[in-house]
Amino acid sequence: MIRFFTLTAAAALLSTPALACAGFEVHHAYARASMPSSPTGGAFMVLVNTGENDCHVTGARSDVAQRTELHTHIQDENGVMRMREVEDGFHVPAGGEHELARGGDHVMFMGLNAPFEQDAILEVTFDFADGSEHRFEVPVDLHRMPAEGHDHAHDHGHGESHGDHGDHGEMSHDH
Repeated sequence: MIRFFTLTAAAALLSTPALACAGFEVHHAYARASMPSSPTGGAFMVLVNTGENDCHVTGARSDVAQRTELHTHIQDENGVMRMREVEDGFHVPAGGEHELARGGDHVMFMGLNAPFEQDAILEVTFDFADGSEHRFEVPVDLHRMPAEGHDHAHDHGHGESHGDHGDHGEMSHDH
């Protein structure tokens, strides 16, 4: 009976495909709220794939907000920058990387459960197309300054439009 169980367990392990996202890493992660009392925030980082297979991040999860999504900025036909969910996720090629940066691809937190506090640690989990997941920690850095030179108005597609240079506008246009 023990021998049968051992053979069955070994067969099950051999039939399980290797997870394609072995070697996935998150570098230089940080998060910030759009504004001090804002109900939204974002996380930015470099997704690194040191593995031999491509990784496809299909979603993000976190307990810090009511909704956590993969987002990007797009310019509409009127030249207005808008945030949109990236339903197809982010592709990280084998031996490559994909940057999540302000004004580009990022993790979006909507409906924050509490305001972000400087140096707090957020837990985020990425889901992958192969069924695997990667949990990591993201420090809050409310003081990180954006790049200069981005001063046009934008709309986030969440009912928020900003034409000033508050923290929210700066976060959205740091390319």
